[in-house]
Amino acid sequence: MSFNWQYFIKVFAQLPAYIPVTLIMAIFAMILAIIIGILITVLQLSHIWILRKFAQLYISLFRGMPTLVQLFIIYYGLPQFFPSLRGVPAIIAAIVGLGFKESSYLAEIFRAGFNSVDEGQIEAGKSLNIPNLTLFWHIVLPQAALNALPATGNTFVSLLKETSLAFTLGLTELFGEGKMLAGESFNYFETYLAVGILYWILIIIYTWLQSLLEKSLLKPYRRNLNEFNRSEKSVS
Repeated sequence: MSFNWQYFIKVFAQLPAYIPVTLIMAIFAMILAIIIGILITVLQLSHIWILRKFAQLYISLFRGMPTLVQLFIIYYGLPQFFPSLRGVPAIIAAIVGLGFKESSYLAEIFRAGFNSVDEGQIEAGKSLNIPNLTLFWHIVLPQAALNALPATGNTFVSLLKETSLAFTLGLTELFGEGKMLAGESFNYFETYLAVGILYWILIIIYTWLQSLLEKSLLKPYRRNLNEFNRSEKSVS
């Protein structure tokens, strides 16, 4: 059986119409994951024992449970106990499920980012009587965000691909439409190859945007390093 180029080109041109649904899910789920991840990170760094244990339980639960199971619990299971949740759009259930799932990974990434900041800088700031909020906002947060950005980007890439699970909730997105087209035409290889390439293109674009962001965040550090090198040369 030969490769059907005509059908492949037709599907490849048709599928991008469903990319916005995929991006909406990924972006809003990521925003939710970042918010929850920050809150869980705060609990992890808390001096209160019960809050740290709650954060550990949250991370263990959502990391240990398959994403598809979480989506089913939210979309099909919760309405049994909370009738008001019946009729919630599938896209909302998918965003919430994916957001909670990825927040468990981001919480660990953010914690590692904060712990990577040199304690000496914090102690120096306190010795200069810099307010804690100013110290956190201008010293700790920029460095922690820069250190956590690569792993956070990898989490978004994973999230973007996991949006394909939303078709199990009856949502027609990029993968869901590809699945229906493949079932109608029986050209499975051509259809899924087109779907895979489109996901690949999306990830390439995001990786490029992330590299631009990393370069932007690194500019102040490069400028300070260049000024330090110039001052060292002038002294010598």
